[in-house]
Amino acid sequence: MTISEKSAYLKGLMDGLNLNTESDEGKMIAAIVDLLGDMTKRITDIEETTIAISDELDEIEEDLDAIEDFIMDDEDDYEDEDWEDWDDEDEDYEEGFDFGDEETTIYEVECGACGEIINFDEETLEQGSIVCPNCGETLEFSVEDEDEE
Repeated sequence: MTISEKSAYLKGLMDGLNLNTESDEGKMIAAIVDLLGDMTKRITDIEETTIAISDELDEIEEDLDAIEDFIMDDEDDYEDEDWEDWDDEDEDYEEGFDFGDEETTIYEVECGACGEIINFDEETLEQGSIVCPNCGETLEFSVEDEDEE
C-alpha cells in the first residue's frame, strides 16, 4: 500500500466511523487526517520531482559519455607517429613561424649561455636585442636584408 493509499484509507475510515468532528477528540483526529493528506501530496510531488531529476541526470551522463568518447577518439587520431611526415622545409621556416596572420611572424633564437629557445616577434627583432628570461643574458642580433646578400 502506497502512502497515498494509506492516507485515503484513514480519511475513509474516519468518515465511515461517523466521528463527531465537533468534539475535542473528533477535531483532533480530523486535523491529523487532513495533515496526513497534505503531507502525502507534498511527498508525492517530491518523489515525482526526484524521478524527473534522476532521469535528466541519466541523460546528461549519457551525453557526457558520448562527448568523452568523441574527445578520446580525437586524441587517438593525433599520436606521435602522425607527425613523422611534417615538412621541416616549409617556406616560412627560414623567416620564422607564421601563425596565419600575415602581419605577425614569430622568430626564435637560442640563448648562447643557457640554450633556452626564445620566441619573439618583428617588433623585438627591430629593437635588435632581447633578454633571456631563463638566465638574464642579453642577446643582440642585427637585421640583414636577404636581397642585399
